[in-house]
Amino acid sequence: MTVIEKMKKSDWNQVLDIYIQGMETKNATFETTKPEWESWEDWDGDHLENCRLVIKEGTKLLGWAALLPISTRKYYSGVAEVSIYLDKESLGKGIGSMLMKSLIEHSEKNGFWMLQSEIFPENIGSIKLHDKFAFRKVGIREKIGKMEGTKNGWRDVVLMERRSEKCGV
Repeated sequence: MTVIEKMKKSDWNQVLDIYIQGMETKNATFETTKPEWESWEDWDGDHLENCRLVIKEGTKLLGWAALLPISTRKYYSGVAEVSIYLDKESLGKGIGSMLMKSLIEHSEKNGFWMLQSEIFPENIGSIKLHDKFAFRKVGIREKIGKMEGTKNGWRDVVLMERRSEKCGV
């Protein structure tokens, strides 16, 4: 049975393993060699506590989702950046859709009126997932970051956002 629940510290090792799988694709994050979070405490300090989810089948994590603040300024308190990572064996099985739906519901219950994502243009699956949940493409941020192992060292990202119809209207 597949369940979505709040992420706990005991999920950390599987959360990190799935993140490393994303790193290895070179299409999920700018990081290529070492995760920026070396411990649960590092990760915990970066991510908003009220919107962290895991999806499990038994004790196996199939994926996770979390929100990051985009700013510490109070007038941006209802805006957050989406992170969704799936175990490579969970791709194409609807797991991302289940997580995104639940993350949006949690975000709205917690007063978020805008969610945004920055996605590599080559990550077609992620762009399709965001399209499915009414994210709109705001534009392309060209050469926004450098990345080891790329042709010219630069990567673009597609900036997508979703405005809630329940919060901040």
